[in-house]
Amino acid sequence: MSDRLQAVKGMNDVLPADEPLWRRFEESVASSMRSYGYRRIRTPIVEPTRLFVRGIGEMTDIVEKEMYSFVDSLNGDSLTLRPENTAGVVRAVIQHNLLHEGPQRMWYTGPMFRHERPQKGRYRQFHQVGAEALGLPGPDADAEMILLCQRLWDDLDLVGISLELNSLGQPEERRAHRDALIAHLEAHHELLDDDARRRLHANPLRILDSKNPAMQGLIGAAPKLMDHLGEASRQHFDNLRRLLDSQNIPHRVNPRLVRGLEYYPLPVFEWVAPIGGSLLTVCGGGRYDPLVGMLGGKPAPGIGFALGVERILELMREQSVETETGQCDIYVVHSGEDTLAAALHTAERLRDAGVDVLMHAGGGSFKSQFRRADASGAQFAVVLGPDELARGEAGLKWLRDEGAATGSGRQQSVPLETLPDSVIDALLTDSDDDFDFDEPERQDDPDDRQIH
Repeated sequence: MSDRLQAVKGMNDVLPADEPLWRRFEESVASSMRSYGYRRIRTPIVEPTRLFVRGIGEMTDIVEKEMYSFVDSLNGDSLTLRPENTAGVVRAVIQHNLLHEGPQRMWYTGPMFRHERPQKGRYRQFHQVGAEALGLPGPDADAEMILLCQRLWDDLDLVGISLELNSLGQPEERRAHRDALIAHLEAHHELLDDDARRRLHANPLRILDSKNPAMQGLIGAAPKLMDHLGEASRQHFDNLRRLLDSQNIPHRVNPRLVRGLEYYPLPVFEWVAPIGGSLLTVCGGGRYDPLVGMLGGKPAPGIGFALGVERILELMREQSVETETGQCDIYVVHSGEDTLAAALHTAERLRDAGVDVLMHAGGGSFKSQFRRADASGAQFAVVLGPDELARGEAGLKWLRDEGAATGSGRQQSVPLETLPDSVIDALLTDSDDDFDFDEPERQDDPDDRQIH
């Protein structure tokens, strides 16, 4: 048996090759959140276990089976790696009295942890992006949050993501529906599987979310919560739908859309998309007006959503979303010790000008350096050898030309004092036609010069 260490099952490395995809996603998220006035909040990965027991509910799968909990050896407190972050954000809002400043719009991103069976797009350590708006009670806040999601999909060039809505009403309306639902399920007790029987009196709404094929007929005939909504709940839901219609956001009412968490009233929503041949939820949210009071704060309305980063990234891969693959703008090629100080200085001047620079390290001929430069994805190489330095110049070589990897691409000589401006101009124009790429005369073969 090999003793080579590997990552914990279901907790995966994100390798540098995936960085362009993650960067494209993260930059789009930050831009979309900023455009709606959402500010980032960063909460601890570890929270008191009772936060999730109180906020999520004891009879949920998350609390019963999926949380990573442990006892703090210093004081005996029960702590948990966060399985979701809404409860942590609300805890922070209460602890720091943020609602005294007025309504809060916040967003977060980071790893979450659930001890469940790893599968494609679903891991034990996974990443979420979420947004939370507290102190805003109306359907306008609900609609704005859905519009934020749509803007993110558009910015990522994603298609085929559809919106589903439902309303879970208010507690008294859910109780009336709950009683009718339990009566319906008890009348067909023999059709319930073990999970449904366990949840029958503790959390019957979750039975409606069962994927068991043998129970779908029973679930389809179950009483609908929508039929038990009062006037205020129905008006809130209808107003939300009208606002979405006014912004041309298509949606479908799904009466089977429920929540396993106990703090959701009124509208809930999910965005679903085809991934790997299956229709999967990529983002879910809704109102959680009771949660602030449940966690010890002065009652205040709230709405939020969370999206699974890994699933969105898989959708981006399937739809071949374009990303910037290069590590840098400029790759600095140099001849070793005799030009190293000048190469370092040149690279720093370019970085001062806002250019991303990768300077060659590790020795090798100019030919091998140009191969590295080409593989880096850089648009240009800056070439520094003794001849160039003697003339007070650098070579600026276009790396997207045929033959650039072997050092035979077109090149222009540029005075060192104007190099940053010339590089920026070249990057902005990104066109061969703006340069006179005359190959400078050399007395030696650049492929044969070695770095020592």
